[in-house]
Amino acid sequence: MIPRQATPVLQKLALGYPILAITGPRQAGKTTLAQTTFPDKRYLSLEDPDQRAFAEEDPRAFLARLPQGAILDEAQRCPALFSYLQTRVDAEKKMGQFVLTGSQQFGLLSNITQSLAGRVGMVQLLPFSLQEMQRGELAIHDLDDLMWRGMYPPVHDRQLAPEQWFANYLVTYVERDVRQLIEVQNLSLFQRFIKLCAARCGQLLNLSSLASDCGVSHNTVRAWISVLEASYVVFLLQPHHQNFGKRLVKTPKLYFVDTGLAAFLLGIRDPQHLSIHSARGALFENFVISELLKRRYNEGLPSNLFFWRNNAGVEVDLLIEQGEQLIPVEIKSGQTFTSDFLAGLQKWIRLAGETCLAPRLVYGGEENMTRSGVLVQSWKAIDAT
Repeated sequence: MIPRQATPVLQKLALGYPILAITGPRQAGKTTLAQTTFPDKRYLSLEDPDQRAFAEEDPRAFLARLPQGAILDEAQRCPALFSYLQTRVDAEKKMGQFVLTGSQQFGLLSNITQSLAGRVGMVQLLPFSLQEMQRGELAIHDLDDLMWRGMYPPVHDRQLAPEQWFANYLVTYVERDVRQLIEVQNLSLFQRFIKLCAARCGQLLNLSSLASDCGVSHNTVRAWISVLEASYVVFLLQPHHQNFGKRLVKTPKLYFVDTGLAAFLLGIRDPQHLSIHSARGALFENFVISELLKRRYNEGLPSNLFFWRNNAGVEVDLLIEQGEQLIPVEIKSGQTFTSDFLAGLQKWIRLAGETCLAPRLVYGGEENMTRSGVLVQSWKAIDAT
């Protein structure tokens, strides 16, 4: 069992909220986290048809048999239960009674905001972080192998080739989550759409281009992107709003939660293929940004990550918002540091002035150093960024 960084956050939230909610992609370890953090709580899965039918038909009786609370897995499957949970926790005023988990962000969050606002402490759990793998002494052979395998727990826990696991994961995801969230008439077309998204990893989201290449309408693509976001397959990195004298790009960038799934969708079948693939730079950028996103989520905090680009071509891969100031981060997949890596950062620093905190550069090499006032960090030290 690999210790998860979100565990102490959950324990702290349990002291101040009657209900906890853990959301995240399927197979990220939500149930394991809930059960190991709260081993004395009874576990019930609302994916189980019998349990779900009981909760829907007689929610009062369902909750009455749980005097000490419980872990309710895939809670979004039973929306009717949320109002009764509200009545229960308001009457008893006990902290840490129920733990809800769910793999569909919009379904769980919409029910929470409607019935349980102010009563729920939230944690979003993504696949293993690099630091969790390092502390858990999981084998990390090299950067290309790590990006190819991804960081979903089952890929490292089971004796399966990553492509076998991802193939089954994709089929299960499409068959279950997509059908639950929207009506998709042609599942093979939706799978093609996901592959087209992987090919655009790290790029500005162009809905019209995606619609044209996929042969569907602009509105359909918009809805499908929302589905991928809701089920934690992709996330959108928003552009920062601050204007330093030039008109800004206002379109978000598209990234995958896990590089292993993106690599699978791109047809990359081994680390050697990835090392020479044209998408390697985009996958490395994706890897770095998703690691920093995991750090925020594991602390129980929302994302504070943005990118910045203006119409003059000046761009910073990542801005980490710290109050009214910003930490600029440039991301380069090359293993050997060169001074050219700093060009974009130096342009942005001149534009940003006092709003700029200590600039960073994360690259694909092994050494940490400082160059021209920029902290240069190996991908292995990314958690210190």
